[in-house]
Amino acid sequence: MNRKALLCCLFASATICGVQAQKVFQLKSPDGKIVTEVSVGKTITYSTSHEGDVILAPSPISMTLTNGETYGLNSKLAGSKTASVDNVIHTAIYKKKEVRDHYNELTLKFRGSFNLIFRAYDDGVAYRFVSTLQKPFEVKAEQAVFNFPSDRKAYVPYVKNEAPTLEQQFYNSFENTYRHINLSEWDNKRLAFLPLAIECDHGKKVAITEADLTNYPGMYLHNDNGSSSLKGVFAGCPAEIEQGGHNRLQGVVKSREGYIARFDKGCAFPWRTLIISANDYELANNDMVYRLASASDKTQDYSWVKPGKVAWDWWNDWNIYNVPFKTGVNNETYKYYIDFASSHGIQYVILDEGWAVNMKADLFQVVPEINLEELTAYAAKKNVGLILWAGYWAFNRDMEKVCKHYSEMGIKGFKVDFMDRDDQAMVDFHHRAAQMTAKYKLMIDFHGTYKPTGLNRTYPNVINFEGVHGLEQLKWAPGEIDQVTYDVTFPYIRMLAGPVDYTQGAMRNGSKNNYRPVNSEPMSQGTRCHQLAEYIVFDSPLNMMCDSPSNYMREKECTKFIADVPTVWDRSVALNGEMAQYLTLARQKGDIWYVGSLTNWKGRTVDLDLSFLGKGKYEAELFRDGINADKAACDYVKETVSIPESRKLSVNLASGGGFAMKIYPVK
Repeated sequence: MNRKALLCCLFASATICGVQAQKVFQLKSPDGKIVTEVSVGKTITYSTSHEGDVILAPSPISMTLTNGETYGLNSKLAGSKTASVDNVIHTAIYKKKEVRDHYNELTLKFRGSFNLIFRAYDDGVAYRFVSTLQKPFEVKAEQAVFNFPSDRKAYVPYVKNEAPTLEQQFYNSFENTYRHINLSEWDNKRLAFLPLAIECDHGKKVAITEADLTNYPGMYLHNDNGSSSLKGVFAGCPAEIEQGGHNRLQGVVKSREGYIARFDKGCAFPWRTLIISANDYELANNDMVYRLASASDKTQDYSWVKPGKVAWDWWNDWNIYNVPFKTGVNNETYKYYIDFASSHGIQYVILDEGWAVNMKADLFQVVPEINLEELTAYAAKKNVGLILWAGYWAFNRDMEKVCKHYSEMGIKGFKVDFMDRDDQAMVDFHHRAAQMTAKYKLMIDFHGTYKPTGLNRTYPNVINFEGVHGLEQLKWAPGEIDQVTYDVTFPYIRMLAGPVDYTQGAMRNGSKNNYRPVNSEPMSQGTRCHQLAEYIVFDSPLNMMCDSPSNYMREKECTKFIADVPTVWDRSVALNGEMAQYLTLARQKGDIWYVGSLTNWKGRTVDLDLSFLGKGKYEAELFRDGINADKAACDYVKETVSIPESRKLSVNLASGGGFAMKIYPVK
């Protein structure tokens, strides 16, 4: 066999079929299960199958520039090349220390000014356009179509803002629960944000998202005709932005240009990704977005980035009790939070909205009740770092001045909020903010933002993202909002894009019948063990403890467990689960394993295979639902169990329940 034939067998190099103008290239995943066919003729289409099951029917893709040039329509193919890559990515701050980056790649070169790259992994397919122009240009539109072979069920996160036009829906917080509907039932007046999951044949799922989004608008999906086809929609580039919105902290777009993005020269556009799973739980431990993101600058030292837990003030409404002072946004209250954090090994305290003068959007105007220099010095003596909340407008307008000033003061990072857009200008803000905070050795948590697309790999100081219907919603959400089911749905969908600033840890817990929204003394839906398990199941390197120090100090066992759970991991393993039903994940740090499991409102017995532990004797500290947890959601049992040699174990979960387990070797 000659070398060319051997390569074809090893990594499924592209084969050219067809006649005359139309050429068809075939690209296979390393394990051969996923096959993508790319057809190049008057248009460019691609399709994907998994072990013979059609995941995506032929779907057209193209990009149109304002100068009339189109990438993908009547484009002249100049050549192609293939490659096979098998590397290991050594991660900085992630859910595992090493990520295997194993794929086959097809690059199509076109006459003019663009290339098209496809990659096939064992767990999905991605493609991106690359412009080779050496002069300024504008992208007028992008065609990203997803044609499914039949009417499929989908988990759809509609934009929560039910504005009458699609244009108005670009202004949104990227927080909503999922609608489980047929594609044909899509509300044609509403956009959905990414990621989004679709059911396929034989129980398989495919999730659509994007990666390496750095200077381009984020993609929404829309179905305007009740078909089984979804189309990408992109916000136009802002022409006029004015200060407004929440406490004048947001940038309100008043008008948009006739194009979606503008560039000084050619660049690589975002990856469009199809993440495919034969078993639902594989999605909850997926690395596609991280693999596709641009690597961090290896000349930069990020060892100063310290993930950890954060004592958080806003969710519990600064509501501490049995103290001799009036609680609120003042130094006495924050010293109390700092003392609590210090005594429990909690790394950070956050000052959320309220420390800067309201309606000024000026981070140098601090309310008179707060002395930041004093608080920072006090926290440093207690080995606790402070993080500051900042509204987008205030942070953006004085970005370097703010970062320099507060870094020199000793502040450890910022939680930046209320971006609420993902047009090109806002996506570029995220990149600039990551760069600037890295320059001044500050961590940044993007709240009020779109889903992650890998910026946390490019800049490891980007420590977390919201873009999730988190626990904060239960301060005001009515009972018909099913947060418990959401908790066992989004880890399969939203979380595959990256970490989540969900803000768990409630010590007041409500059963299905007892939950009610209470702004100043909020509660969770589901059991206490459901909350504990979320610290294991949810990926969150900077992880909030949402409840009051007073409540935590009454619940010493649970507080110690939460405070001790790591936030980054050496290894993660998805054990079992079914989307919107339940999920079990195991995560390793050093020689300790943590296992967490969540269920929806259906009680169940979860059977565990702990064979990943290997040889030796192990014991576990187990928090499980108490016998009455279905009525009194705070009911739990803590016990020590021996891990049997068979490595088989079963745990009962109450309605809305969970369990959290810490497994350690017995020497």
